[in-house]
Amino acid sequence: MSPYTAASLKAELNSRGWRLTPQREKILHVFQNLPRGNHLSAEELHNLLELRGEAISLSTIYRSVKLMARMGILRELELAEGHKHYELNQPYPHHHHHMVCIQCNKTLEFKNDSILKQSLKQTEKEGVQLIDCQLTVMTICPEALRMGWPSALPSNWSCTRVLSERFQREDDRSESNGDSANFRDN
Repeated sequence: MSPYTAASLKAELNSRGWRLTPQREKILHVFQNLPRGNHLSAEELHNLLELRGEAISLSTIYRSVKLMARMGILRELELAEGHKHYELNQPYPHHHHHMVCIQCNKTLEFKNDSILKQSLKQTEKEGVQLIDCQLTVMTICPEALRMGWPSALPSNWSCTRVLSERFQREDDRSESNGDSANFRDN
């Protein structure tokens, strides 16, 4: 469970002179209920909220996730897709890092306590407060290597695991919309 509740977010926002708006509360709720290992871009969050019938503008979502990342509630992730993704900033022992295939953008999470411990040691030494500690390891997945990366693969190639996950997400979205064949590329 997330260390942040609507009440703790409200208190944190109020202490900084901001308010807990209904939009910020809904965004927090989405991240609290996001399955472990999932990361959302602002656009994906916007689409998810629209599917739920929530009318929150994309600009409000961008401002809110940026604010929540600056506050340390969300982690802002630079993965291999050219735009930022977000997830809840979980405390130890749930803290994790990411391995990202630069060909198909598949992201895997891993834990390494020594990275966090070294970061805490350095921040204490410098007298600063740690907001987040993340390591992103850029990789090439085994399937891309087997297929002849880099020369034999087109730039838009995705491994079968990523494609099946993408189609499953599209199926889930279509079912929630009452649509049975509404696929689009992410």
